[in-house]
Amino acid sequence: MHPKRSKISGPLLALALLTSPAIASSQSISDDSSSSRRAGAYAPDNSGKNARDRSRDAVTPLTQSNNQSDIEITRKIRRALMQDKSLSTTARNVKVVTVGGTVILRGPVKSEHEKAAIADKALQIAGSGHVNDQLEIAGR
Repeated sequence: MHPKRSKISGPLLALALLTSPAIASSQSISDDSSSSRRAGAYAPDNSGKNARDRSRDAVTPLTQSNNQSDIEITRKIRRALMQDKSLSTTARNVKVVTVGGTVILRGPVKSEHEKAAIADKALQIAGSGHVNDQLEIAGR
């Protein structure tokens, strides 16, 4: 004998299937955020930086020129940073943007030494007077 199956109408079944993932994902999101709070893990307050980056004049990776020589300068600097194993991961991931032959360096680094090393690499590749160093030492 086969157990008797109950029938669920098409629209009711569709509604149940559509809402299940939403309910499950909202539950997992709230679980994740509450466990983060319990662990004392809070995101850093980047409000000032976020406001600065919303400015029309803010240099972001989207500002990068499509000019072939600008792209080549950025590529060479990025490669030099990635090959320097003395730099922290944070330092190797700074923003490098080249517009009109001028290189803009932005982002956090861990020390004055890293800041100088990155600027030196950019100067060697782009040339004197073509580097705008906006790097920030983390924690300052």
